[in-house]
Amino acid sequence: MSEEDQKNYEAQLGYIFSSKAVRERANVIFERTKDGEGYFKWNENKLNDTATFVLEVIKENYPSLEIPFHSRWGHFNAGNVNRVDKFKETLSDDAPEKCRSMIDLVFTSVLLDAGAGASWSYKEPSTNQEISRSEGLAVASLDLFMSGAFSSQSSSPLQADSDGLKAFNKEALEKGFQVSSTNPLVGVEGRVTLLNSLGEVISQNPTIFPDKRIGNFYDYISKEFGTTLEASDLLAEVLKLFSAIWPGRLELNGVNLGDVWIHSNLDLHIPFHKLSQWLTYSLMEPLMEAGIQIENLDSMTGLPEYRNGGLILDTGLIELKDSSLSDIAHRPESDLIIEWRALTVKSLDLIAEKLREMLEMSGEDLPLVKVLEGGTWHAGRKIAKEKREGGRPPLNIESDGTVF
Repeated sequence: MSEEDQKNYEAQLGYIFSSKAVRERANVIFERTKDGEGYFKWNENKLNDTATFVLEVIKENYPSLEIPFHSRWGHFNAGNVNRVDKFKETLSDDAPEKCRSMIDLVFTSVLLDAGAGASWSYKEPSTNQEISRSEGLAVASLDLFMSGAFSSQSSSPLQADSDGLKAFNKEALEKGFQVSSTNPLVGVEGRVTLLNSLGEVISQNPTIFPDKRIGNFYDYISKEFGTTLEASDLLAEVLKLFSAIWPGRLELNGVNLGDVWIHSNLDLHIPFHKLSQWLTYSLMEPLMEAGIQIENLDSMTGLPEYRNGGLILDTGLIELKDSSLSDIAHRPESDLIIEWRALTVKSLDLIAEKLREMLEMSGEDLPLVKVLEGGTWHAGRKIAKEKREGGRPPLNIESDGTVF
């Protein structure tokens, strides 16, 4: 490869591995939809109603409008049990080491977080609470982490290291998550493979992970950026360092692109990076607690998953031209799902703008990460429960446990 070709390749890869590309390529789909192309109709007249519904949910959840960031950390406290503080009490008083353990937890938990399916739940041994969906996955993954399931060292159970991750298997996940024929969890193999692949990435990068644990990501970030970095730069590092963990789909010059797709009518890469963005949002809390300031939060995008996507379908902001398509299963690479997810990204930006107008708040006061938490994710869940038994999403998705 010539020097010029190498520069072009690096520029193209850098663009695909960016939140800017997620937003711009989603807008391409949005403009096509407004022009009458594709599977969906865009109903601009429903935007105000959708934002009003989200605002009602925000006020139910956070009457004072003191909204935390949308991240994995909120899910750990399901059922009004403060598990996060209990977890932190077990950690070192040394700020960097505490951050490393929090990062070890959040990486493993997020990678186990693709949709659970409607039939699965987790009965927490310590409280007897039965918890389903994302919160159930969070609590189950926290218990699994606390048991030392991702550590190869019995003397240091509260870590996720390369040997522990590579040794993690289907049986360990099914036992920890109480999976059975009557309590099925979708995408078990896909989740295990992600964690095994994470272990491989760590072991192959000893300079970045000298202790062979994912928590060394803190040391890398603090060395590269000091005490301040932009949210989009944090995402770019996550995508650059961990692209190899995702199932092989599209590649660019041998580099796995992860949650990136090509619409059959567009010769363009359409990136979403949903789990990577969810991970990045979830890394902010431990990094900020360790003294690293995260700026320009709105450089990230909303998460194109089935709760946010369900919200815009269920409120009529978008509408299937052929309603019968809601009855059949769709794979993530299908044009319909690509369009749905792209329209979700665009809609979340528009909903956020509308909410700021309604509340007379700035983007700094109400960043997208708070709109999601306040917010659109809970509103999507609420309206799904109102419309369908079990709160199923409005579209039927074939998940492998690594996208949704």
